[in-house]
Amino acid sequence: MSQAQLEPVVAPRPRGGFAHGHGPLGSYERSLGRSRESLTRKDRPRTFTMYGREWHLFPEVFAPVYSPSTRVGIEFLDLVTPGAHDGGSFLEMGCGTGLTATMAVLAGYDRVVASDINTLAVANAAANAERHGVGDRLRAVHSDLFKGLEPGERFDVVFWSSNYVLAPVDYTYRSPHEQAYVDPGYRTHRRYLAEAPLRVAANGRALLHFSDRGDVPALYRMADECGRELRLLAARRVRECEYGDDMVEHLLFEIVARTA
Repeated sequence: MSQAQLEPVVAPRPRGGFAHGHGPLGSYERSLGRSRESLTRKDRPRTFTMYGREWHLFPEVFAPVYSPSTRVGIEFLDLVTPGAHDGGSFLEMGCGTGLTATMAVLAGYDRVVASDINTLAVANAAANAERHGVGDRLRAVHSDLFKGLEPGERFDVVFWSSNYVLAPVDYTYRSPHEQAYVDPGYRTHRRYLAEAPLRVAANGRALLHFSDRGDVPALYRMADECGRELRLLAARRVRECEYGDDMVEHLLFEIVARTA
């Protein structure tokens, strides 16, 4: 299985420097084609290896082996090294297989919630937590963003590796799997921008993993409309490999309440 090639960005580009997510890389039809291909390709495994561990992959769940985004997110969050974090709580939205959430426990977080709108993904995350012996510290939850959480739950880190490709506002999903690839009208992104900062503990962080395959200027506009500020924490250029030699810039934003 090919691995994405990471190239660090020395200095993040300014807000106006990002592409608009249009053209072939930002095409929602292309992203939906990737969704279909991921589900139907003959080499789609039932288990896969990443970070030296075996992971379950259930049907209709986003496959980390076909996209570099999961690995980039894990590295953004410094979850590769066991014990890198000294306790704390972690919430992953759109958890998929639960790989990132499980890695968060292994990296030292002692309370982790893995949330997804896809019921098969919730089951997949729970199975991988059990497989790696962290089921006592990881809770898998079926939730449409924050709706399935307890009203008062707060976390030190709230994280979403989003479905950053913009689809037309009237697009209707044809399978649960497509929800991991595109967001019609950026409705879910708008909700996340508004609600994620409300779910962080004191000194906590609301984080969003996006890319320039999405419409970055539109994301900034929505943040402004929601009374939020986006702070770019990290950027990496990644060769997609499985889908050709395209270079995509992955971005990690912190979402904070606008103070002025």
